[in-house]
Parts: sequence; structure tokens; C-alpha cells
Amino acid sequence: MKRKIYIETSVISYLTARPNNDSIKTACQQITRLWWDTGRVAVSAFISPYVVEEASAGDPQAAKERIEALRTIPVLPTAPEIIELAEFLILGGGLPPKARLDALHIACASYHAIDVLITWNCTHIANPAKLPVMRGLCAARGYKLPEVVTPFELMEVSP
Repeated sequence: MKRKIYIETSVISYLTARPNNDSIKTACQQITRLWWDTGRVAVSAFISPYVVEEASAGDPQAAKERIEALRTIPVLPTAPEIIELAEFLILGGGLPPKARLDALHIACASYHAIDVLITWNCTHIANPAKLPVMRGLCAARGYKLPEVVTPFELMEVSP
């Protein structure tokens, strides 16, 4: 059975971003494109309405490119429990109030029993200092926090 992966908006942003002079961002873009083209076929990928909301914002042409990239990926349904869990993640100190959409991504992936949440957002989502807190908060509400990784961590290494 394929692993279920929730693709958070930052991955789509790196996938569709214009070339960058920053070598680290360029590497992230290349890793994202490689995973998108090769690694994604081995998993069941999902997004949420929160990803669509974020991807639709900003520069109209860039938003159009992001939405086009998402076109074939199934969208998970929303539920009141997702909003409740997101609020609990913020109130419990897992995320700051300004990271409400990030909390919704985590809550949605947890609610739908997703195996892996893939993100480049290491400030709020893939933050090793906050992951144990978020894991405990999810467990306190009866949910399991997905494994949270960057696209780099999902790359297969050839022998």
C-alpha cells in the first residue's frame, strides 16, 4: 500500500518558483522538482482546501502556475474537528497564532491519518523544537501527527 502524503503549500511554491540567485533556494527548487517528477509517483499524494487557499494568493501569474500544478491532486475534505485541532495546536503552544494556516495543514493531515506531511516550512511545521509539542497535542486529542519531512528527506538514494 502506498504511503499517504500531504503536500503543504511551500512545496508547490518551490516547485513553480522562478529561478533564484540564492544557491540554497535553488537547491531546494531542484530537489522539489526531482521529488515531484520521480518520488511522487510512489505515493498517494493529497492536498487540502488550505493548500488551495494559500496557492491562490499573491501574484496572479504565479498563483495560476501553482494551481495548475495542483490540478490532479485529490483535495481532502474539511471537518469541524480540523479547525478544533488547529486551535488546540495554537493554544497548546505548538504553533504561534500567526501560523493559523500552518496549524490547519497539520490538523488536516492528522485528522485524515496521513502518513507523511511534506513541507519546506521549517519555521513552524518542520521545526524540530516544536514537533514533540505538536505530537503530544495531537495525541491528547486522539490523533497521530504525521511524519513531517522536507522533500530532501524523501529522496531515494541509489545503491
